Amino acid sequence: KSDSDTYTCDIGDAQSRAKLVVQEKPCVFTKELVDTEVTEGEDVILHCETSKSDSPVKWCKDGKSLRNSSKYNISRSGFEAKLVIHRAEERDS
Repeated sequence: KSDSDTYTCDIGDAQSRAKLVVQEKPCVFTKELVDTEVTEGEDVILHCETSKSDSPVKWCKDGKSLRNSSKYNISRSGFEAKLVIHRAEERDS
């Protein structure tokens, strides 16, 4: 993206000019979530990987955003996004 700029080519008094626009590559999943089973009362870890380490991720359940709490631990390290669900209950399915 930092290569975006106006470039010129000169020959004597003549000049040709062009503008280069480098579009940012979209972030995609390089490793998607997988279906997981856990015994009630155990912790479970869900994780995925993205093509960009700095892209924000949002964890949701039933369309509602999750936040760090005593129930959920959300973290991001490099390309990996991780959700830990503590003491899983049937309602966490």
